[in-house]
Amino acid sequence: MREELHEQVEKSISQGARLVTGGSIPEGKGAYYPATVLADVEPGMEAFDNELFGPVASVIRAKDEDHAVVLANSSQFGLGSGVITSNIEHGEKLARQLEAGSSYVNKLVVSDPRLPFGGIKNSGYGRELSSYGIHEFVNIKSIWIA
Repeated sequence: MREELHEQVEKSISQGARLVTGGSIPEGKGAYYPATVLADVEPGMEAFDNELFGPVASVIRAKDEDHAVVLANSSQFGLGSGVITSNIEHGEKLARQLEAGSSYVNKLVVSDPRLPFGGIKNSGYGRELSSYGIHEFVNIKSIWIA
């Protein structure tokens, strides 16, 4: 797994991303991969177009707020999104524009058993948790009598 992650990091760098910190496999066996930051990440790069399952942060610059929403929504994935702001009402407006199964304002994406959790696009179908989640585990039978 860490070898795959490292290949994604190296591919991103070869595509123009800038390594800020991390990005090297430590000696020895194991799954540990150091916290890594990639800057100047853009659409078309591995770190933008695919999910990196590990401690890698991709820094993506947007021209303005509208461009940030376009960039976020251009992802083929849509599990969770977040907006950090001092204006809660405006943050909610932005969160509603983001294409994701869950959107958070001033909070990291989390799974809460009281709320339905799941993604859209290539981040899955259906929901787990809450009263909506139980429907994922039952079969509904239709009977039609004419």
